[in-house]
Amino acid sequence: MELDEKKYLYLLFILPFVVLVFLVNLYWKRKKQRQFGDLELVKRLSPESSVFKPVLKLVLLLLALVGIIFGLVNPKIGTKMETVKREGIDIVFAMDVSKSMLAEDVAPNRLEKSKQIVSQIINQLGSDRIGIVAYAGSAFPVLPVTTDYSVAKMFLQSMNTDMVSSVGTSLDDAIKLSSTYYDDKKTSKLLILISDGEDHSDGAAAAAEEANKLGIKIITIGVGTEKGSTIPLKRNGVVEGFKKDNNNQVVITKLNQAALIAIAKATKGGYVNGNSTKDVIDYIKNTLDKIQKTEFEATEMADFQSQFQWFLAFAFLLLFVDIFLLDRKTSWVNKMNLFNENK
Repeated sequence: MELDEKKYLYLLFILPFVVLVFLVNLYWKRKKQRQFGDLELVKRLSPESSVFKPVLKLVLLLLALVGIIFGLVNPKIGTKMETVKREGIDIVFAMDVSKSMLAEDVAPNRLEKSKQIVSQIINQLGSDRIGIVAYAGSAFPVLPVTTDYSVAKMFLQSMNTDMVSSVGTSLDDAIKLSSTYYDDKKTSKLLILISDGEDHSDGAAAAAEEANKLGIKIITIGVGTEKGSTIPLKRNGVVEGFKKDNNNQVVITKLNQAALIAIAKATKGGYVNGNSTKDVIDYIKNTLDKIQKTEFEATEMADFQSQFQWFLAFAFLLLFVDIFLLDRKTSWVNKMNLFNENK
């Protein structure tokens, strides 16, 4: 159960105040009756007056107030799956999570910059389906194609350089795995590959050509600088040293634009430098405007269903009953003498 407006729960503190007012009023009546005369004599003068009815009316009022308060809170329960029709394309983001993406030649580092770029691209999308792949020395599926952008952003922010155990950067594995994400042959397919271009495999060009045969257009985004940078090794945010090669030399990682441009050309796609987020967004928007959109069905989780109407209906029903509930004794209840009112 989900409560939509929890702030109204504070109104429940009204209930003890109502009970207190009832008790004070009851005490005041008894006090006035004693001033008027003997209590037993007063009861005989009003034989139809019920002791139980005022208590019953109080209970009905309290339950009605509870119903109104919970109506204001608007509890939501239950979910349902809905199939909706959308028009868009299938987009897969292949994110480089190799250690070289920790280089800080772009702020705050290449990986965080990549996350910012992808997040901004998602903000510009409308009805497209998106998926996410992570890769380093091998590729790893992060999120299958979905229309739930909030979930996609959650998975995106959780990505780090420890999620793929194999070292290096294998662009061909990233392209091959991403190609399996497209399950609808009629839908336009776009692969956005974000990397610094340092490829430790030899099959990227061949993988790109195979993707082209499947109708996949690849846009590559280069993150980093051609001058390059060291790869800091941190513990709790403090730099303890820099990554070194087998010869104990500090590694300098550089942006390899040529490799990324070659991949994009193989699919008649394009390359854009990712150091300027605005340039990337403008380029992606122009590309998407030129790609034909396809209508497809998407299964989505509908929102929790509001239940406020039932609580309000219950409250108003009790108030309606309370209107016709008089303080005098009910004849059939009086005959049963359940509350020992007949003496």
